[in-house]
Amino acid sequence: MKRVLRRRACEWIAALLVSISVFPSVPSAEVAKGNVRIGVLTDLSGFASDAAGEGSIVAVRMAVEDFGGAVAGMPIEVVSADHQDKSEIGAEIAREWLDNQGVDVVVDVAVSPVALAVNEVVRERNKVLLATAPTTEELTGSACSPNTVHWTLDAWAVATATTRGLLKLGDDSWFFITGDHRVGLALERDARAAIEKSSGTVVGDVRTPFDYPDFSPAVLSAQGSHAKAIGLAVTGANIHNAIRQAAEHGVGSGGQALAGLATEITDVHAIGLKAAQGVYLAEPFYWNLSPETRDWSQRFATLHDSRMPTALQAGAYAATLHYLKALAVNRSDNGRRVVAAMKAMATNDPLFGPGSIRADGRALHPMYLFQVKRPEESKGAWDYYKLVETIPAQDAFRPIEAGGCPLVEGK
Repeated sequence: MKRVLRRRACEWIAALLVSISVFPSVPSAEVAKGNVRIGVLTDLSGFASDAAGEGSIVAVRMAVEDFGGAVAGMPIEVVSADHQDKSEIGAEIAREWLDNQGVDVVVDVAVSPVALAVNEVVRERNKVLLATAPTTEELTGSACSPNTVHWTLDAWAVATATTRGLLKLGDDSWFFITGDHRVGLALERDARAAIEKSSGTVVGDVRTPFDYPDFSPAVLSAQGSHAKAIGLAVTGANIHNAIRQAAEHGVGSGGQALAGLATEITDVHAIGLKAAQGVYLAEPFYWNLSPETRDWSQRFATLHDSRMPTALQAGAYAATLHYLKALAVNRSDNGRRVVAAMKAMATNDPLFGPGSIRADGRALHPMYLFQVKRPEESKGAWDYYKLVETIPAQDAFRPIEAGGCPLVEGK
């Protein structure tokens, strides 16, 4: 009996050895297909197309070039698509990319509802999302995912940096003109919290529709409130209308501070310094901050119609570069493993400097409070900002314990 068992054991071992030689271990999908594919899913035709759009695609391609064009001998390819500001279109593109087109990582995803939809698709397929353009805090809160890194900015960061900075300047009473939508309401909510925490007051507010051309009644209400600061919690073309009409009604010359809580450098460019002068805004990047940002931005401008980069486009570059660094040391088609490697590595690039990624996926780096220059202060095209305050990385974003992310220990 023992002899029979030994014989069978030998047969099983022999069979196992044969199976190993005939069927070698299957490599990861990245190795099998021989390349790394990056999908830039952005707004190419809607209200976020100037701040993200083609510029984000340019920035990602620059990151690939600067990394050397390959990871461990695997060529890096960049594909792109327009989600048209629609969640269902963005989710469907992401599914097609991840299921059938060999895309490993999705970058950008401007417009918060689209980003939240794509976030779930990426989690289900265990790939990677580098959310470099949406403002929703949910990506590091209730919707946080082990597959997602939220780079650049969010509503809490821009609203809090702006209000805290102006409170330090003595502007302790506020009136809000707020878009009646997800981002606008989040901006006002976070700004209110910062004001109230510092013993400031909110004396009034007005809600406006998403597409709202006439801000004159809202501006007149804000002026009549005698608040020291007016917070514009509006987005897209509404920013342009609100700032222009505030200038027409003499808000700046009347002594009230005007804060654009969701204002990008492309908005200032479109509005012009004559109307935008004096506006306060918070951003995590400005092309003219340092020799490193200037050098990179000049390269970017030669590739993007002489336009300087926005913070969102800079974020697409930095996040992609860090992803490729992590992939080089942890080559895997398992998105959670790659994101874990990204979190384990300190971030460092010429645009945002040294930083880190928290357990909830929030990339940490400084924020800056700027004021838009007067026309006579500007030295040329795109020279629009003067620095008011630098907010250190550890203070720039919502505390991790306040977000409610299930990935955080104890949640």
